[in-house]
Amino acid sequence: MAFRLESAAASASGPRPSNQDSAFAAPWGAGVADGVGGGPAGDLASAAFVHRLVAGWHQSPDAEMLTERTLLANWDIAAHAHRDPRLAGMATTFTGLFLGHRDRLLLAHIGDSRAYSLRSGTMTRMTRDDSFVQALVDGGHVRAEDVMTHPHRNLITASMSGGPEDLPLVTWVEPHRDDRWLLCSDGLTDYVDDEAVREALRQEDREGAASQLVSLALDAGAADNVTVVVTDVVVGEASTRQAPIFVGAAARRFALDGPLGDLAAG
Repeated sequence: MAFRLESAAASASGPRPSNQDSAFAAPWGAGVADGVGGGPAGDLASAAFVHRLVAGWHQSPDAEMLTERTLLANWDIAAHAHRDPRLAGMATTFTGLFLGHRDRLLLAHIGDSRAYSLRSGTMTRMTRDDSFVQALVDGGHVRAEDVMTHPHRNLITASMSGGPEDLPLVTWVEPHRDDRWLLCSDGLTDYVDDEAVREALRQEDREGAASQLVSLALDAGAADNVTVVVTDVVVGEASTRQAPIFVGAAARRFALDGPLGDLAAG
């Protein structure tokens, strides 16, 4: 059975002066990248990575091919820093979902952006944060319920930074008709608890769910950019001719003429 992805994306800068998140959505894939705060040009890092990753997409990858594409996109970050030493140290997280060989799904992840699946009303977190606080949780030093309020929750331990050691985790996932996925930056999950996220995801309207999730984070006092992609797995062929939709920094940087406008204010 052939599948395609139908998605809605939304992004807001929140109280910050610029949006360093980037996201894309297409029938064959979707992803969220969050430029690492505290470093230079996080918006450039996330936008450059996303655009290079999706440029010229024309085939369903296996895990090795997808890893190679992420490494190629990572080299773009390195090239920007090489041309301008002031950009040295820029980096981005990334979480993406792609249709792979034999109509299976590939999930790529590095950093603390997240992926969740919603199946028959049950929401499951599908990624593990590459972060200092997650390591504390794994070691039994911090309770999982305390992560949202931990003062060091934003310290990540892995990202795409243009370095040769950068390597996302790529895993296979079996698709199921009518599954819904959420890809999001930590601007959502640092401020909105899982139950509220699940309730927003359960509504039928993808666009409404994406908009509501961003609003929930902003209403909760998010001090960060907030970006979400809500993706449904549906039966049907995935066209590579349909141009991806970009939001956040990726809608402003490297954008060509076409349906690349930001879907949310901010």
